[in-house]
Amino acid sequence: MDILSISGAVLALFALVGGSILKGAGVKGLIGGAAFVIVVVGTIAAILLQTPLSTFRRALGIAGWIFKPPAADPNALVQKIVEWSNVARKQGLLGLESSLEQESDEFMKKGLQALVDGGEPEAIRQVMEVELETREHADTQAAKVFEGMGIYAPTLGIIGAVLGLMAVMQNLSDPSKLGPGIAAAFTATVYGIGLANLVFLPMANKLKALIHQQTQMRQMCIEGLISIAQGENPRNIEAKLHGYLHH
Repeated sequence: MDILSISGAVLALFALVGGSILKGAGVKGLIGGAAFVIVVVGTIAAILLQTPLSTFRRALGIAGWIFKPPAADPNALVQKIVEWSNVARKQGLLGLESSLEQESDEFMKKGLQALVDGGEPEAIRQVMEVELETREHADTQAAKVFEGMGIYAPTLGIIGAVLGLMAVMQNLSDPSKLGPGIAAAFTATVYGIGLANLVFLPMANKLKALIHQQTQMRQMCIEGLISIAQGENPRNIEAKLHGYLHH
């Protein structure tokens, strides 16, 4: 579990609720059925209109990365590739067949299979780089779904506030309804700006960072497998891959 994401979510909720209480609005000031419908439902509607189904499904699939990111241990990956290079040096590329059966990562397994099959280094690189670019593009587009929600939510919050004020203007003859009406109108603005800046945009940025991390790991994998295919010394491969760990 990502402790920073959990802490951030808790602090965001505390800041919103605590701030409302300290300002005198209370928890009830944050509750508004109309505001929820306009902002939340409206934001979902807007993002559905702009997003292809496959991208939206992918976005739902990677949303869980915020609290439980994919396993990423670059040091362990370096050691694994160095072990593969030692095996290939002693037993030949066919000696990696046992490692192929044990590998669970589909991207690495595909590259390792090409290596065992005796593919040319450049051919292996081309195949893996196409796979890498395709995955990175799909995941980045999925992260942009939440970025788009962060853009639409504040605007819909303003729409909600305007609609609320329109309702207030219709009751100017009854001063007792003006205060609660205005307060309810601005609840939509709180929903829109709060969701954008405390939920959607942070989610998008966190996902982009995780996608970049995964891309870097896969680039390490490509470089390591190509080096093995070219018969480089395991020590040289290790030194080369350690260069990725400083970025």
